[in-house]
Amino acid sequence: MPAESAAGQAGPTTAPALGAAELDALEAHWRAACYLSAGQLYLRANPLLRAPLEPAHIKPRLLGHWGTCPGLNLVHTHLNRIIRAWRRPTVCIWGPGHGAPAVLANSWLEGSYSELYPDVGRDEAGMDRLFAQFSAPGGVPSHVAPQTPGSLHEGGELGYSLAHAYGAALDNPDLLVACVIGDGEAETGPLAASWHGNKFLDPLHDGAVLPILHLNGYKIANPTVSARMDREELDQLLRGYGHDPLHVRGTEPRRVHEAMARAMDTAMERIAGIQNAARDAGLGGRPRWPVIVLETPKGWTGPATVDGVPVEGTWRSHQIPLAGVREDPARLRELAEWLLSYRPEELFDERGAPRDQVLACVPHGELRLGASPYANGGLHTRELPLPRLERFAVPVPGPGRSRHSPTEVLAGLLADLVEATAERRDFRVVGPDETASNRLQELYRATGKAWQEAVLPVDEHLDRHGRVMEVLSEHLCQGWLEGYVLTGRHGVFSCYEAFVHIVDSMAAQHIKWLKTAAALPWRRPVPSLNYLLTSHVWRQDHNGFSHQDPGFVDHILNKSPDVVRVYLPPDANTLLSVCDHVLRSRDYVNVVVAGKHPCFDWLSLEEARAHCARGAGIWSWAGTGDSGREPDVVLACAGDVPTMEILAAAALLREQLPELAVRVVNVVDMTRLLPREEHPHGMPDHEFDALFTRDRPVVFAYHGYPWLVHRVAYRRAVHDQLHVRGYKEMGSTTTPFDMVVRNDMDRFRLVMDVIDRVPGLAPRAAAVRQRMADARSRHHDWIREHGEDLPEIADWEWQPSPPEPSGESGRQRTDAAGGSA
Repeated sequence: MPAESAAGQAGPTTAPALGAAELDALEAHWRAACYLSAGQLYLRANPLLRAPLEPAHIKPRLLGHWGTCPGLNLVHTHLNRIIRAWRRPTVCIWGPGHGAPAVLANSWLEGSYSELYPDVGRDEAGMDRLFAQFSAPGGVPSHVAPQTPGSLHEGGELGYSLAHAYGAALDNPDLLVACVIGDGEAETGPLAASWHGNKFLDPLHDGAVLPILHLNGYKIANPTVSARMDREELDQLLRGYGHDPLHVRGTEPRRVHEAMARAMDTAMERIAGIQNAARDAGLGGRPRWPVIVLETPKGWTGPATVDGVPVEGTWRSHQIPLAGVREDPARLRELAEWLLSYRPEELFDERGAPRDQVLACVPHGELRLGASPYANGGLHTRELPLPRLERFAVPVPGPGRSRHSPTEVLAGLLADLVEATAERRDFRVVGPDETASNRLQELYRATGKAWQEAVLPVDEHLDRHGRVMEVLSEHLCQGWLEGYVLTGRHGVFSCYEAFVHIVDSMAAQHIKWLKTAAALPWRRPVPSLNYLLTSHVWRQDHNGFSHQDPGFVDHILNKSPDVVRVYLPPDANTLLSVCDHVLRSRDYVNVVVAGKHPCFDWLSLEEARAHCARGAGIWSWAGTGDSGREPDVVLACAGDVPTMEILAAAALLREQLPELAVRVVNVVDMTRLLPREEHPHGMPDHEFDALFTRDRPVVFAYHGYPWLVHRVAYRRAVHDQLHVRGYKEMGSTTTPFDMVVRNDMDRFRLVMDVIDRVPGLAPRAAAVRQRMADARSRHHDWIREHGEDLPEIADWEWQPSPPEPSGESGRQRTDAAGGSA
């Protein structure tokens, strides 16, 4: 790497050179941050080295990452400078999240850390505590995490920083979102796609994103692709993405500080010019936003060599550059020399507090990065103006007498919500090119699709100011929405059920963030991240096996019960009720699975609300012989297609075996099946037993993989009598009903299950069982000849049972166990 540095290679800059005093102050701040970063990795006592360094002062386990810290400290120092100069609210997304020592060091220097954690004061005792707690039991994590002031990006996994940055900037017009991207992170697929975020950023209504691509050359054990690229090729790549690159490179600190200051000034001038052109002159077209390419050595200012082997500027500086410090006196001396090279006596006063020169560049109050309310999004959250559900609810003259598309009904509510938030702009819908496919197209009466590129006459609904975000990358949709809700706004991620798995890992990281943040009293609750999964497994008969996977629910229910919720509304009105609830909720990840095709309406809005509040309940009108006697069998269901098949099976049993007492239980909230001690929504045993009995056969038709129900109910008394049908990887391109037949969840198979499991029923119901088996065979032959389902299936309608002898109406809906708040 050449010793000289260059800035503004993308164009000339008029930014003035730094004065000597300002340059000295910037370098002092940076040296202080580097000293504090290294101290966190090694020291448990003697934080300012006022006494000779001894083994007892060294941590017994050396954990953390040094290599990226000097570069992150440089960025933080210069962000302080421009925030102070421009007085612009700013957050920074730290892509190399393993560089947490740098972020913690800077928040301690600016004072925000001590304000949130008074036991870690801005003095020598506080510095000692800061060092000792890092990556230690009972302390703070080695990655940027919710405990880190100013953070809103979980630093445990790479690839998502830039998507989070764009999500934070959306509808925050005054906000600057800086985003440090590690050159290792730049190799990930999500980050590569995130460069296209500039095609969706509206200069009129959104804030600005300033990407800072940090090239320090190496990952944990290998060189990085972008650092080894020809610089002209890298510049062309970034220009091809639509950015305007500014390059800073060097090894001599003062020259790098000067170059970085010029690049930052130029970037801010260009951002201001872009936004002023849109806001004052009304100019359209997609602008070329600046990006800074920062090239400094990995492990800069750390040990240059160890045992004659290069360390600074190589992959060897990635984690702990000096190992064995407690055991080896020579290593201990090297550590002391390294730490003293920052001249801590010039940086901290006799109390251990930062000197005035160190703090000269630091902004005040909420402009400090660690104190930004935008990074504690609950401070900005407002209640959504949700419309009354009665405006959208479908009339239900009786169970199964009408059909509606649940998502199409929901779209009306979402469109009204977009209109109601038109001025405040704090609600968005994201999805991978599927809004209309998922029957949510009514949204387009309220807003268009965000788009900053060219618009052709054939295009529909593209809008530079739109609030529907469509891009064919689930990673970007997830990252945008995470950044959006973590900064206090609301949204829905609509996705095909099978392909939401693409963001499994991102969802897990977000859940971990929410769980940890909820335990911090200074973190305010943020709006929940809401998934609407549709085009689901049972109606992907046309796309086939590749589009059939209901397992996201399994993934989510493995996570923290304090955070996750899963809902399977069986019809349009229950979907309205569920979505009204999840859009009001905070600090959750809500998964709602609902069909987009017309399906039977079972419950009125009033009944749907009561049923959703319970989470699970008996549908008395669907069963037989439910008056005052225990059922012979319980038919349970969760999901729209399973509900239809269970009700069809109940109708067959009522017709074929009228003496059989059948109870029908529908589950909306899957977490209700868990024990109360395992989940806040879980049912105590007495409630579960009241629904499912303790000893009667239970035939359960479930939307997803059947073993999930066994897993969540394995402790229950009735578990040995529980038989679950669901999707078992028997998929194909076929008819809708053949999907349930292939997976043994069809009505005929369910009736056969009842006959096989009710004690003593098999001998006297042998003929009925044979008729059910014959119906399955007839179905098999019919679809191969005609290419569509049997008329008796395609035209099936629910027939209500005759009134009870007591005269009670078949519309009685109660008989349910407790509620799920």
